[in-house]
Amino acid sequence: MKYYIIAGEASGDLHASNLMRSLKAKDAEAEFRFFGGDLMLAIGGTMVKHYRELAYMGFVQVVLHARTILHNMRLCKEDIVAWSPDVVILVDYPGFNLKIAKYVKTHTQIPVYYYISPKIWAWKEYRIKDIRRYVDELFSILPFEVPYFAGHNYSIHYVGNPCVDAVADFKAQYAETREEFCARHGLNPDLPIVALLAGSRKQEIKDNLPIMLSATKHFMPGKMHGRTKIKGFQWVIAGAPGIDKAMYKDIFSKSEMSRGVSVVYNETYALLSHSYAAMVTSGTATLETALFRVPQVVCYYIMCGKVVSWLRSLVLKVKYISLVNLVADFPLVRELVADEMRERELTEELNQLLLDDFYRNRMLAEYDKMVIAPLGEPGASEHAATAIVQLLRKRK
Repeated sequence: MKYYIIAGEASGDLHASNLMRSLKAKDAEAEFRFFGGDLMLAIGGTMVKHYRELAYMGFVQVVLHARTILHNMRLCKEDIVAWSPDVVILVDYPGFNLKIAKYVKTHTQIPVYYYISPKIWAWKEYRIKDIRRYVDELFSILPFEVPYFAGHNYSIHYVGNPCVDAVADFKAQYAETREEFCARHGLNPDLPIVALLAGSRKQEIKDNLPIMLSATKHFMPGKMHGRTKIKGFQWVIAGAPGIDKAMYKDIFSKSEMSRGVSVVYNETYALLSHSYAAMVTSGTATLETALFRVPQVVCYYIMCGKVVSWLRSLVLKVKYISLVNLVADFPLVRELVADEMRERELTEELNQLLLDDFYRNRMLAEYDKMVIAPLGEPGASEHAATAIVQLLRKRK
Protein backbone atom coordinates (compact mmCIF):
# COMPACT_ATOMS: atom_id res chain seq x y z
CA MET A 1 0.00 0.00 0.00
CA LYS A 2 0.96 3.63 -0.48
CA TYR A 3 1.44 5.76 2.65
CA TYR A 4 1.69 9.55 2.53
CA ILE A 5 3.10 10.80 5.86
CA ILE A 6 3.45 14.39 7.11
CA ALA A 7 5.77 15.23 10.01
CA GLY A 8 6.72 18.86 10.59
CA GLU A 9 9.28 18.71 13.42
CA ALA A 10 12.30 16.74 14.63
CA SER A 11 10.22 14.74 17.13
CA GLY A 12 7.72 13.94 14.39
CA ASP A 13 10.55 12.75 12.15
CA LEU A 14 11.64 10.33 14.89
CA HIS A 15 8.18 8.95 15.61
CA ALA A 16 7.23 8.77 11.93
CA SER A 17 10.44 6.91 11.06
CA ASN A 18 9.71 4.29 13.71
CA LEU A 19 6.16 3.96 12.39
CA MET A 20 7.46 3.55 8.83
CA ARG A 21 9.84 0.81 9.94
CA SER A 22 6.95 -1.05 11.56
CA LEU A 23 4.67 -0.52 8.56
CA LYS A 24 7.33 -2.09 6.32
CA ALA A 25 7.40 -5.11 8.62
CA LYS A 26 3.60 -5.46 8.38
CA ASP A 27 3.23 -4.58 4.71
CA ALA A 28 5.89 -5.95 2.35
CA GLU A 29 4.60 -3.71 -0.46
CA ALA A 30 4.68 -0.49 1.56
CA GLU A 31 5.60 2.65 -0.40
CA PHE A 32 6.26 5.98 1.29
CA ARG A 33 6.09 9.57 0.19
CA PHE A 34 6.42 12.23 2.86
CA PHE A 35 7.06 15.63 4.31
CA GLY A 36 9.61 14.80 7.01
CA GLY A 37 13.27 14.52 7.88
CA ASP A 38 16.49 12.54 7.64
CA LEU A 39 15.32 9.69 9.88
CA MET A 40 12.32 9.08 7.65
CA LEU A 41 14.51 9.29 4.56
CA ALA A 42 16.78 6.60 6.01
CA ILE A 43 13.82 4.19 6.13
CA GLY A 44 13.12 4.72 2.44
CA GLY A 45 10.68 6.44 0.12
CA THR A 46 10.48 9.90 -1.42
CA MET A 47 10.87 13.06 0.65
CA VAL A 48 8.92 15.94 -0.87
CA LYS A 49 9.96 18.56 1.70
CA HIS A 50 12.24 18.57 4.73
CA TYR A 51 10.61 19.67 7.99
CA ARG A 52 13.24 22.42 8.31
CA GLU A 53 11.30 24.22 5.56
CA LEU A 54 8.06 23.90 7.54
CA ALA A 55 8.86 24.51 11.20
CA TYR A 56 8.08 28.14 11.92
CA MET A 57 7.20 28.81 15.57
CA GLY A 58 5.44 31.84 17.01
CA PHE A 59 3.19 34.53 15.55
CA VAL A 60 5.99 36.73 14.17
CA GLN A 61 7.79 33.85 12.43
CA VAL A 62 4.53 32.64 10.88
CA VAL A 63 3.71 36.13 9.56
CA LEU A 64 7.21 36.65 8.17
CA HIS A 65 7.13 33.32 6.35
CA ALA A 66 3.44 33.27 5.41
CA ARG A 67 4.16 33.02 1.68
CA THR A 68 6.46 30.01 2.18
CA ILE A 69 3.96 28.29 4.47
CA LEU A 70 1.12 28.76 1.99
CA HIS A 71 3.33 27.51 -0.85
CA ASN A 72 4.26 24.37 1.10
CA MET A 73 0.64 23.72 1.98
CA ARG A 74 -0.46 24.07 -1.63
CA LEU A 75 2.39 21.80 -2.76
CA CYS A 76 1.39 19.18 -0.19
CA LYS A 77 -2.26 19.18 -1.24
CA GLU A 78 -1.42 18.90 -4.94
CA ASP A 79 1.18 16.20 -4.31
CA ILE A 80 -1.25 14.05 -2.31
CA VAL A 81 -3.85 14.21 -5.07
CA ALA A 82 -1.28 13.44 -7.76
CA TRP A 83 0.21 10.43 -5.92
CA SER A 84 -3.20 9.12 -4.75
CA PRO A 85 -2.05 7.17 -1.67
CA ASP A 86 -4.08 4.55 0.19
CA VAL A 87 -3.90 6.72 3.32
CA VAL A 88 -2.58 10.06 4.56
CA ILE A 89 -0.95 9.74 7.99
CA LEU A 90 -0.49 12.96 9.96
CA VAL A 91 2.05 13.11 12.79
CA ASP A 92 1.39 15.80 15.45
CA TYR A 93 2.07 19.33 13.97
CA PRO A 94 -1.63 20.34 14.08
CA GLY A 95 -1.41 23.88 12.67
CA PHE A 96 -0.39 22.49 9.28
CA ASN A 97 -1.78 18.97 9.45
CA LEU A 98 -5.38 19.76 10.36
CA LYS A 99 -5.61 22.02 7.29
CA ILE A 100 -4.30 19.16 5.16
CA ALA A 101 -6.83 16.81 6.78
CA LYS A 102 -9.67 19.17 5.86
CA TYR A 103 -8.52 19.40 2.25
CA VAL A 104 -8.07 15.63 1.82
CA LYS A 105 -11.48 14.79 3.32
CA THR A 106 -13.35 17.42 1.31
CA HIS A 107 -11.61 16.86 -2.05
CA THR A 108 -10.74 13.14 -2.14
CA GLN A 109 -11.82 9.71 -0.93
CA ILE A 110 -8.44 9.08 0.77
CA PRO A 111 -8.73 8.17 4.46
CA VAL A 112 -6.95 10.41 6.97
CA TYR A 113 -5.23 8.86 10.01
CA TYR A 114 -3.58 10.84 12.80
CA TYR A 115 -0.63 9.45 14.79
CA ILE A 116 0.16 11.39 17.98
CA SER A 117 -2.84 13.55 18.72
CA PRO A 118 -2.86 17.34 18.82
CA LYS A 119 -2.82 18.33 22.50
CA ILE A 120 -6.30 19.83 22.45
CA TRP A 121 -6.80 18.76 26.07
CA ALA A 122 -4.29 21.47 27.02
CA TRP A 123 -5.31 24.31 24.70
CA LYS A 124 -7.27 25.01 21.51
CA GLU A 125 -9.99 22.55 22.47
CA TYR A 126 -12.09 23.87 19.59
CA ARG A 127 -9.94 21.74 17.27
CA ILE A 128 -12.01 18.72 18.30
CA LYS A 129 -14.56 19.82 15.68
CA ASP A 130 -11.98 19.53 12.89
CA ILE A 131 -10.75 16.20 14.20
CA ARG A 132 -14.29 14.79 14.23
CA ARG A 133 -14.99 16.02 10.70
CA TYR A 134 -11.71 15.34 8.94
CA VAL A 135 -9.82 12.56 10.78
CA ASP A 136 -10.99 8.96 10.25
CA GLU A 137 -8.78 7.30 12.89
CA LEU A 138 -6.62 8.74 15.66
CA PHE A 139 -3.76 6.83 17.31
CA SER A 140 -2.79 8.17 20.73
CA ILE A 141 0.45 7.77 22.73
CA LEU A 142 -1.02 9.06 26.01
CA PRO A 143 -3.50 6.87 27.91
CA PHE A 144 -5.49 9.74 29.43
CA GLU A 145 -6.45 10.89 25.92
CA VAL A 146 -8.77 7.89 25.49
CA PRO A 147 -11.34 9.00 28.11
CA TYR A 148 -10.81 12.64 27.12
CA PHE A 149 -11.81 12.04 23.50
CA ALA A 150 -14.56 9.65 24.59
CA GLY A 151 -16.02 12.59 26.52
CA HIS A 152 -16.20 14.38 23.16
CA ASN A 153 -17.91 11.39 21.50
CA TYR A 154 -14.83 10.48 19.49
CA SER A 155 -13.26 7.04 19.78
CA ILE A 156 -9.47 6.74 19.47
CA HIS A 157 -6.79 4.01 19.69
CA TYR A 158 -4.17 4.01 22.47
CA VAL A 159 -1.11 2.27 21.02
CA GLY A 160 1.49 2.81 23.75
CA ASN A 161 4.12 5.50 24.26
CA PRO A 162 7.34 5.82 22.22
CA CYS A 163 9.24 6.87 25.38
CA VAL A 164 8.58 3.40 26.79
CA ASP A 165 10.08 1.90 23.64
CA ALA A 166 13.12 4.20 23.69
CA VAL A 167 13.90 3.60 27.36
CA ALA A 168 13.37 -0.17 27.04
CA ASP A 169 15.67 -0.31 23.99
CA PHE A 170 18.34 1.66 25.83
CA LYS A 171 18.18 -0.53 28.93
CA ALA A 172 18.43 -3.68 26.82
CA GLN A 173 21.67 -2.48 25.20
CA TYR A 174 23.34 -0.42 27.94
CA ALA A 175 25.75 -2.43 30.10
CA GLU A 176 28.05 0.26 31.58
CA THR A 177 28.40 0.15 35.37
CA ARG A 178 28.12 3.25 37.53
CA GLU A 179 31.85 3.08 38.23
CA GLU A 180 32.64 2.92 34.50
CA PHE A 181 30.31 5.81 33.73
CA CYS A 182 31.87 7.95 36.47
CA ALA A 183 35.41 7.10 35.38
CA ARG A 184 34.65 8.01 31.78
CA HIS A 185 33.28 11.42 32.78
CA GLY A 186 35.62 12.23 35.66
CA LEU A 187 32.92 11.85 38.31
CA ASN A 188 33.19 10.57 41.88
CA PRO A 189 31.71 7.05 42.10
CA ASP A 190 31.17 7.47 45.84
CA LEU A 191 28.82 10.46 45.62
CA PRO A 192 25.17 10.29 44.47
CA ILE A 193 24.50 11.98 41.13
CA VAL A 194 21.80 14.62 40.77
CA ALA A 195 20.93 15.23 37.11
CA LEU A 196 20.06 18.69 35.80
CA LEU A 197 17.87 18.44 32.68
CA ALA A 198 17.47 22.12 31.90
CA GLY A 199 15.77 21.74 28.52
CA SER A 200 16.66 21.29 24.87
CA ARG A 201 16.16 24.87 23.68
CA LYS A 202 18.53 27.77 24.29
CA GLN A 203 15.97 29.96 26.06
CA GLU A 204 14.83 27.14 28.34
CA ILE A 205 18.41 26.51 29.39
CA LYS A 206 19.17 30.20 29.94
CA ASP A 207 16.04 30.60 32.06
CA ASN A 208 16.20 27.43 34.14
CA LEU A 209 19.82 26.40 34.60
CA PRO A 210 20.97 29.41 36.69
CA ILE A 211 18.20 28.79 39.25
CA MET A 212 18.98 25.07 39.31
CA LEU A 213 22.65 25.88 39.97
CA SER A 214 21.77 28.34 42.72
CA ALA A 215 19.92 25.61 44.65
CA THR A 216 22.93 23.26 44.69
CA LYS A 217 24.86 25.35 47.23
CA HIS A 218 22.53 24.20 49.99
CA PHE A 219 23.70 20.59 49.60
CA MET A 220 27.46 20.94 49.62
CA PRO A 221 29.55 18.54 51.79
CA GLY A 222 29.60 19.55 55.46
CA LYS A 223 26.12 21.14 55.49
CA MET A 224 23.95 19.98 58.38
CA HIS A 225 20.61 18.25 57.83
CA GLY A 226 19.15 18.09 61.31
CA ARG A 227 21.89 16.38 63.29
CA THR A 228 23.36 14.71 60.23
CA LYS A 229 26.21 16.21 58.24
CA ILE A 230 25.61 15.98 54.47
CA LYS A 231 28.21 13.80 52.78
CA GLY A 232 27.62 15.59 49.54
CA PHE A 233 26.19 15.16 46.03
CA GLN A 234 27.56 15.71 42.56
CA TRP A 235 25.59 17.75 40.09
CA VAL A 236 25.66 16.74 36.43
CA ILE A 237 24.02 18.68 33.61
CA ALA A 238 22.59 16.76 30.67
CA GLY A 239 24.09 18.70 27.76
CA ALA A 240 21.43 18.98 25.06
CA PRO A 241 22.09 17.98 21.43
CA GLY A 242 22.63 20.95 19.14
CA ILE A 243 23.48 23.35 21.98
CA ASP A 244 26.92 24.94 21.78
CA LYS A 245 29.15 24.03 24.73
CA ALA A 246 30.09 27.69 24.98
CA MET A 247 26.59 28.51 26.16
CA TYR A 248 27.00 26.30 29.24
CA LYS A 249 30.39 27.89 29.93
CA ASP A 250 28.81 31.33 29.71
CA ILE A 251 26.13 30.38 32.26
CA PHE A 252 28.82 28.90 34.54
CA SER A 253 30.84 32.10 34.38
CA LYS A 254 27.87 34.04 35.79
CA SER A 255 27.01 31.52 38.52
CA GLU A 256 28.56 31.28 41.97
CA MET A 257 28.02 27.51 41.87
CA SER A 258 29.90 26.56 38.70
CA ARG A 259 32.58 24.63 40.61
CA GLY A 260 31.76 21.01 41.29
CA VAL A 261 29.20 20.89 38.47
CA SER A 262 29.86 18.69 35.42
CA VAL A 263 28.29 18.47 31.97
CA VAL A 264 27.69 15.20 30.13
CA TYR A 265 26.79 15.79 26.48
CA ASN A 266 24.31 13.72 24.45
CA GLU A 267 24.01 10.96 27.06
CA THR A 268 20.82 11.82 28.94
CA TYR A 269 19.64 8.21 29.24
CA ALA A 270 23.01 7.02 30.54
CA LEU A 271 23.04 9.89 33.04
CA LEU A 272 19.53 9.13 34.26
CA SER A 273 20.32 5.45 34.66
CA HIS A 274 22.94 6.37 37.27
CA SER A 275 21.14 9.30 38.94
CA TYR A 276 19.81 9.54 42.49
CA ALA A 277 17.44 12.43 41.71
CA ALA A 278 16.82 15.02 39.00
CA MET A 279 15.70 18.57 38.31
CA VAL A 280 13.80 18.44 35.03
CA THR A 281 12.43 21.11 32.74
CA SER A 282 8.92 20.08 31.76
CA GLY A 283 8.45 18.05 28.60
CA THR A 284 9.00 14.50 27.46
CA ALA A 285 11.99 14.38 29.81
CA THR A 286 9.69 14.23 32.84
CA LEU A 287 8.17 11.01 31.51
CA GLU A 288 11.59 9.56 30.64
CA THR A 289 12.88 10.39 34.15
CA ALA A 290 9.94 8.52 35.67
CA LEU A 291 10.58 5.51 33.42
CA PHE A 292 14.14 5.41 34.78
CA ARG A 293 12.60 5.59 38.29
CA VAL A 294 14.51 8.72 39.27
CA PRO A 295 12.76 11.02 41.81
CA GLN A 296 12.35 14.47 40.26
CA VAL A 297 11.17 18.04 40.61
CA VAL A 298 9.77 19.77 37.52
CA CYS A 299 11.24 23.22 36.83
CA TYR A 300 10.00 25.78 34.32
CA TYR A 301 10.93 29.41 34.86
CA ILE A 302 9.17 32.04 32.75
CA MET A 303 9.72 35.79 32.88
CA CYS A 304 6.83 37.85 34.27
CA GLY A 305 5.87 34.75 36.21
CA LYS A 306 2.85 36.18 38.05
CA VAL A 307 1.29 37.35 34.79
CA VAL A 308 2.04 34.02 33.11
CA SER A 309 0.53 32.11 36.05
CA TRP A 310 -2.63 34.18 35.72
CA LEU A 311 -2.80 33.67 31.95
CA ARG A 312 -2.13 29.95 32.42
CA SER A 313 -5.28 29.64 34.55
CA LEU A 314 -7.28 31.25 31.74
CA VAL A 315 -5.75 29.50 28.71
CA LEU A 316 -4.71 26.02 29.80
CA LYS A 317 -7.41 23.40 30.28
CA VAL A 318 -5.30 21.04 32.40
CA LYS A 319 -4.30 20.93 36.07
CA TYR A 320 -0.65 20.05 35.39
CA ILE A 321 2.04 20.91 32.85
CA SER A 322 4.28 17.82 33.18
CA LEU A 323 3.47 14.64 31.31
CA VAL A 324 4.27 12.54 34.37
CA ASN A 325 1.50 14.26 36.37
CA LEU A 326 -0.89 14.29 33.43
CA VAL A 327 -0.52 10.53 32.97
CA ALA A 328 -0.93 9.96 36.71
CA ASP A 329 -3.80 12.48 36.91
CA PHE A 330 -2.29 13.34 40.27
CA PRO A 331 0.40 15.76 41.57
CA LEU A 332 2.93 12.94 41.78
CA VAL A 333 5.92 15.28 41.35
CA ARG A 334 6.10 18.91 42.36
CA GLU A 335 5.87 21.44 39.53
CA LEU A 336 7.69 24.74 40.03
CA VAL A 337 6.34 26.83 37.17
CA ALA A 338 6.53 30.54 36.33
CA ASP A 339 6.55 32.57 39.58
CA GLU A 340 7.00 29.42 41.72
CA MET A 341 10.35 28.55 40.11
CA ARG A 342 12.61 30.18 42.70
CA GLU A 343 15.70 29.08 44.61
CA ARG A 344 13.87 28.77 47.93
CA GLU A 345 11.07 26.53 46.60
CA LEU A 346 13.52 24.42 44.59
CA THR A 347 15.76 23.95 47.63
CA GLU A 348 12.79 22.86 49.76
CA GLU A 349 11.80 20.19 47.25
CA LEU A 350 15.38 18.98 46.75
CA ASN A 351 15.67 18.63 50.51
CA GLN A 352 12.90 16.03 50.41
CA LEU A 353 14.06 14.31 47.23
CA LEU A 354 17.64 13.93 48.45
CA LEU A 355 17.33 13.48 52.21
CA ASP A 356 13.87 12.06 52.98
CA ASP A 357 13.79 8.32 52.24
CA PHE A 358 10.05 8.02 52.90
CA TYR A 359 9.30 10.81 50.40
CA ARG A 360 11.58 9.25 47.77
CA ASN A 361 10.20 5.74 48.16
CA ARG A 362 6.60 6.95 47.98
CA MET A 363 7.37 8.76 44.70
CA LEU A 364 8.99 5.63 43.25
CA ALA A 365 6.00 3.49 44.24
CA GLU A 366 3.65 6.02 42.63
CA TYR A 367 5.76 5.98 39.45
CA ASP A 368 5.22 2.23 39.21
CA LYS A 369 1.49 2.31 39.87
CA MET A 370 0.37 5.57 38.27
CA VAL A 371 2.76 6.13 35.36
CA ILE A 372 4.69 3.04 34.28
CA ALA A 373 1.74 0.62 34.52
CA PRO A 374 -0.76 2.84 32.62
CA LEU A 375 1.74 3.52 29.82
CA GLY A 376 1.94 -0.22 29.16
CA GLU A 377 4.52 -2.38 27.47
CA PRO A 378 6.90 -1.29 24.67
CA GLY A 379 5.77 -1.44 21.05
CA ALA A 380 3.95 1.81 20.27
CA SER A 381 4.96 2.04 16.61
CA GLU A 382 4.35 -1.69 16.09
CA HIS A 383 0.89 -1.47 17.66
CA ALA A 384 0.05 1.58 15.55
CA ALA A 385 1.29 -0.07 12.35
CA THR A 386 -0.71 -3.23 13.04
CA ALA A 387 -3.90 -1.24 13.57
CA ILE A 388 -3.30 0.96 10.50
CA VAL A 389 -2.70 -1.99 8.15
CA GLN A 390 -5.69 -3.91 9.51
CA LEU A 391 -8.02 -0.92 9.14
CA LEU A 392 -6.83 -0.22 5.59
CA ARG A 393 -7.23 -3.84 4.51
CA LYS A 394 -10.81 -3.82 5.78
CA ARG A 395 -11.54 -0.90 3.48
CA LYS A 396 -10.43 -2.78 0.38
